[in-house]
Amino acid sequence: MAISFSKLVFFFLSLLINAVSFARGQSWCVARSDASYQALQTALDYACGSGADCNPLQSDGLCFLPNTIQAHASYAFNSYYQRRAMAPGSCDFAGTGTVAKTDPSYGSCIYPSSQRYAYCFFPIGTMIHLLLLFFAR
Repeated sequence: MAISFSKLVFFFLSLLINAVSFARGQSWCVARSDASYQALQTALDYACGSGADCNPLQSDGLCFLPNTIQAHASYAFNSYYQRRAMAPGSCDFAGTGTVAKTDPSYGSCIYPSSQRYAYCFFPIGTMIHLLLLFFAR
């Protein structure tokens, strides 16, 4: 089962190209550390009521802990921001949100970094097909 060098090079180059496009342009929306509790609560309620995925913030969710307004608002703000394709103004939340270039994910709580996340790497069917092509023979 010999694999040609050119096939391996092509395979790894395609993975590298996808990884580079994934890393480019990442940003997250998080709560400002100087925002008041009430302002964050109001903005959190707005985000969760306007399309953010707040299920991970439920008591049995992966992002429930730490159970603080800062952490919950940050996750909800980011979900809203990503679902709006990082549109200008979608991370404002009446001045309580800010765009970050550093990944705020922690433990099992993963903050999505862009709408491209789901499309960046080859779909699983394509990846399996490529693997079969490269490793066949």
